[in-house]
Amino acid sequence: MSAPRVAVVGASGAVGRTMLAVLRERGFAASEIVALASARSAGSELEGLSVRELTADALDGFELALFSAGAGVSREWGPRFADAGAVVVDNSSQWRMHDDVPLVVAEVNPEALERHRGIVANPNCSTMQMVVALKPIFDAVGIERIVISTYQSVSGTGAAAVAELDAQAHAILHGMQPPAPTVYPHPIAFNALPQVESFRDGDDYTTEERKLMDETRKILDAPELRISATCVRVPVRVGHSQSINVQTREPLSPQDCRELLGQAPGVVVVDDPAAASYPLASEVAGRDEVFVGRIRSDPSAQRTLNLWVVGDNLRKGAATNAVQLAELLVQRGLLRRARASV
Repeated sequence: MSAPRVAVVGASGAVGRTMLAVLRERGFAASEIVALASARSAGSELEGLSVRELTADALDGFELALFSAGAGVSREWGPRFADAGAVVVDNSSQWRMHDDVPLVVAEVNPEALERHRGIVANPNCSTMQMVVALKPIFDAVGIERIVISTYQSVSGTGAAAVAELDAQAHAILHGMQPPAPTVYPHPIAFNALPQVESFRDGDDYTTEERKLMDETRKILDAPELRISATCVRVPVRVGHSQSINVQTREPLSPQDCRELLGQAPGVVVVDDPAAASYPLASEVAGRDEVFVGRIRSDPSAQRTLNLWVVGDNLRKGAATNAVQLAELLVQRGLLRRARASV
């Protein structure tokens, strides 16, 4: 098949912009890349492309559509692009837990792409980096239980959250009254909020925490895997950090874990704490790998390790994986010829 024509839906958002940049950086072979967004963004320039409005007239003639425009847009427009002949790679939460939609991480379960019926789901950014780090351990010695605490950057919420952090921090540092929070329920500058996303009625866990638990089980095909999650928003612009406590089925020493992860695709081990060398959000921003350090035994439990995992939530946590899945769909001949011509 010839090079596909690609739509990027939600191109003006933080992840959409990153998708366009990653497509260019990786030299993705496309006959054309079309940036689509709301009427408000139409006409603006991104990566040398003029943004077009997402309308019914705009969806024909694509073989691939990369979505990062929110669950509502994906719910309405994803099936319409798929019906028009495109394979949709969706970054929202809309399709992730649908039984007939594969939830795929390029380094973890690429074979799941074979089952797509027009839509492929990208996992939550926190799930994404965690399973890249844990899959080699899962395959080598099995995993019985995971306890994860996240420290998530504000860019995971969007540009408005980054602006809110900047405005609050600037005011505090200059001795002024910070503006009242509008994105988060409390000020984020110089703070840590133990709430990422929202609480559903009757549930003590946030929707983000439920995503981490449910999506991990689906990706690893381990429905009985025991997982507990606490997600925290911190005043960091880009980069999610995670403290992961993982109990394995068979013993795995810290050194063997370092060697195992050091050979794993998409993983970089940075683990020399005596030299203050471990992954930092400030240093992984702009990188596509998942970084792991502070690998050590848990003295309170058998066959249990602690890991510190950090990744760029806009890149590997969202945009880069979407582009990797697009590459795999092309390489494996899993696209459908779009029915309409340009």
